[in-house]
Amino acid sequence: MAGLATVFGSGAMTNSIEEIEHADVILITGTNTTENHPIIAQGIKRAVERGTTRLIVVDPRRIDLVDQANYWLRQRPGTDVAWINGLMHWIIKNDLHDKDYIAQRCEGFDELAAEVEKYTPEYVEGITGIPAKDLKAAAEVIGRADRTTFLYAMGITQHTTGTNNVKSMANLAMITGNVGRYATGVNPLRGQNNVQGACDLGALPNVFPGYQPVSDPKALKKFREVWDTESLSDKPGITMTQMIPGIGEGKIKGMFIMGENPVLSDPNASHVEEALEKIDFLVVQDIFLSETAQLADVVLPAASWAEKDGTFTNSERRVQRVRAAIDPVGGSFADWRIIQRIAQLMGANINFSTPEQIFNEIRRTTPSYAGINYGRIEREGGIQWPCPDIDHPGTPYLHKDGFKRGKGLLTAIAYKPPVELPDKDYPLLLTTGRMQFHYHTGTMTRRCKSLSTLASGPALDINPEDAATFGLLEGDSVRLSSRRGSIEIKVHITKSVDRGVVFSTFHFSEAPINRLTNDALDPIAKIPEYKVCAVHVQKI
Repeated sequence: MAGLATVFGSGAMTNSIEEIEHADVILITGTNTTENHPIIAQGIKRAVERGTTRLIVVDPRRIDLVDQANYWLRQRPGTDVAWINGLMHWIIKNDLHDKDYIAQRCEGFDELAAEVEKYTPEYVEGITGIPAKDLKAAAEVIGRADRTTFLYAMGITQHTTGTNNVKSMANLAMITGNVGRYATGVNPLRGQNNVQGACDLGALPNVFPGYQPVSDPKALKKFREVWDTESLSDKPGITMTQMIPGIGEGKIKGMFIMGENPVLSDPNASHVEEALEKIDFLVVQDIFLSETAQLADVVLPAASWAEKDGTFTNSERRVQRVRAAIDPVGGSFADWRIIQRIAQLMGANINFSTPEQIFNEIRRTTPSYAGINYGRIEREGGIQWPCPDIDHPGTPYLHKDGFKRGKGLLTAIAYKPPVELPDKDYPLLLTTGRMQFHYHTGTMTRRCKSLSTLASGPALDINPEDAATFGLLEGDSVRLSSRRGSIEIKVHITKSVDRGVVFSTFHFSEAPINRLTNDALDPIAKIPEYKVCAVHVQKI
C-alpha cells in the first residue's frame, strides 16, 4: 500500500512491542487491548502510570483502557475515516504537522490537506459523535509530541472501508513524522498467534512466500524452479469471502478447510452453512470436530501447537521456535505431514523429514527470512524480519532509512458511511468482538472447564436507556434479528455501550452472532463488515 506496502500488505507492526511504552503518546483504536493482547496492555498501563506517556483511546465501547486514558474519543461505529481526517485537519490548521518529514519523505500532501479541509471538529462531531473540544485536544497532543505510536486491530479493519481506515491511519502517522523512528509507527495487533507467519509464507491469494506477487515473472520462475513444477499459475486466487458465493454459483465444487471454523466465524453464517452443505466435496483438517468439521465428507485429525515443532511469527515480525511438549495424540499428525502426504499421493515431489528442512527452504525463497535459522533463533530468542543475511541483527523497526517505493504516498480519502445503518425496522447498530476468556469460535477454549466457569455463555450488551425503551431487564432473553437472520440471546445492561449500539462476541455456537453480521466486502481487501450492521431486539 504505497509507501508502507511492505508493512500493510502483510499487516505487520512497523515497530516492536517493547517500544510501545516508550512513546510520548499512544493512540489505540479498534482494539480492546486488555482482553485481546493483555501483555501489550500491561506495557501501556505501565507507561501511563509512570507519567511518561499520554494515552488516547478511540473506541465506541468503554473498554478497560479508558480508565487509564487521558482522552477517550467515543466514535460511532463505522466513522473512522472521519475522525482521523478531523485530527489531521486540526493538526494542519494549527501548524503542528512535521513539515520537514513531509518534504523529505512524503508526497501527496497538498491533495491530502485539501481533502481534510472540510473535516472541522464541528463537522466531525456531527458524523462521529466525538465532541469537538475532545478531538481538538487529542490532535494537539499528537501534533506536539515527539513520538506517537498508533495501535489498531480488527475494530477498524473489519469494515467495507477497512483499507481506507488503515490508509488514513498511515496518513496521520506520516504527517506527524511518526514512521521510521523508535517508539513510533503504525502497529496492527494481530488476532492469532501465527497469522503473521501464515501471511509471510504465502497464505494469501495473490502472493508467494515473502509477499512476492504471483504475477511477477521473476517470482513465478523462481518458485517453479524451487518447487520443480510448471503448473504454478500467474493469476491471483480469491479470498474465503469470495469462495462461499462461488459455491452457490457452481464455480467451486470442492474445498479444503484447515484450522478454520467459518460456520461460526464468517459473516452471514447461515449462508456459509448452506453453501458448505451444498458443496460436492468438503475436507476439514482440525484438532477438534468443529461445527464446520461436522459438515465435512472427510475430517483429517491434526496435531495441536503443543504436539509439533516449527516456528511462529508474531505481530512484531519476530520469528520464534515452537517445540513439541508431547507426541501427537490418537491418530493425529502435524499439519505439514498431512499436507505433504496428500501432495505425494497426487504426484508431487515433496520429501521433507523435519520442520527445519522446510524452514531452510523458506530461507532460500523468502529474502526477509534469509538470515534466520534455527541456530540463531535458539541463541537469540527470536529474530525480527527483515533479516536478509546471516550477519544481519534483524529489524526492530521498519523504514528507518526510507520507504521501499521512495517517498511515502499520502492518500486523500473521503469518509463513506457503512453499507447498513439503523432504520425504523432495525433501529440498533450491532458491533462484535472478543472477550478475554474465550478465543475465536471457542473450538479450543470452550473445552476448558475453568474458562467456561469464568465466561459460561453469550450476552448482548445494551445501554440502560435502550433497555428501558424495549422493556428489558438484566438477564432477559431476547430475539436479536438482522436482515440476514435471528438468534436468541440474554441481555446484559451496561453503560459500556452507547445508546443505539449493542455488542456481543462470536465465541458461542448457541448464540451464533455471525448469522446476523453483514457479508458486504471492502472492495480492495475483501474483508467483511463485521463491525456494523442494523438489528432489532425483541423480548421473548
